[in-house]
Amino acid sequence: MQFNQATDYAFRTALHLAQLPPDSVVNGQTLAAKEAIPPRFLLKIMRSLIQAGLVRSYRGVEGGFGLARPSDEISLLDIVIAMEGPIAIHRCLADRQACNKHCCQECPVHATLGRLQETFVDGLRDMTLTKLIEQQRITREVIPS
Repeated sequence: MQFNQATDYAFRTALHLAQLPPDSVVNGQTLAAKEAIPPRFLLKIMRSLIQAGLVRSYRGVEGGFGLARPSDEISLLDIVIAMEGPIAIHRCLADRQACNKHCCQECPVHATLGRLQETFVDGLRDMTLTKLIEQQRITREVIPS
């Protein structure tokens, strides 16, 4: 399993916005340049994040983008779901009817993948933008640049 490029850009964009003072707005050109994201691709990403209620768009000369919620309320899981949809590491975890063996009960593979998926999803849910910023701050203190 691998997140697509749009999700990687969405992580970087959301983290950038989270590092700004509360209620800050940054224009798309600045955001694209600072995060090395093609401007047209950034707009596509922002549409998904806006639809998910993670980012807010502001119009006008002073317009741009800002977080729609506090950074401690936005998790990596929120971003992944906004960009890629619900996580299902195997088709039978998303749809029980997808099993071509038509198991009445869970097979050992299904049960194991289900536990692994739950752990993965819990880890993404637990990691908020605020926690990422704190980790980055600690890393910079330990390993000065």
